Amino acid sequence: MAQNIERELGEQIRKLPSEQRRRVLDFARSLASSSGNKSVSSQALLRFARTIEQDDLAIIEKVIDEGCETVNPDEW
Repeated sequence: MAQNIERELGEQIRKLPSEQRRRVLDFARSLASSSGNKSVSSQALLRFARTIEQDDLAIIEKVIDEGCETVNPDEW
């Protein structure tokens, strides 16, 4: 099973442009360095700052606004 995962991961990574490959590598390194440690320092997370595209952020914000700012009185 591990070989299948590694093979598929390699296939997917080869399809990515260089910058996205770098992001995958950074993410994998952060996972490896924090294995067994469930808390992640804010410094470690800073490397991912500004990695979400503005269009995606707008979509996320819209979904949160639409779904999280409503109260369903019958829910509880």
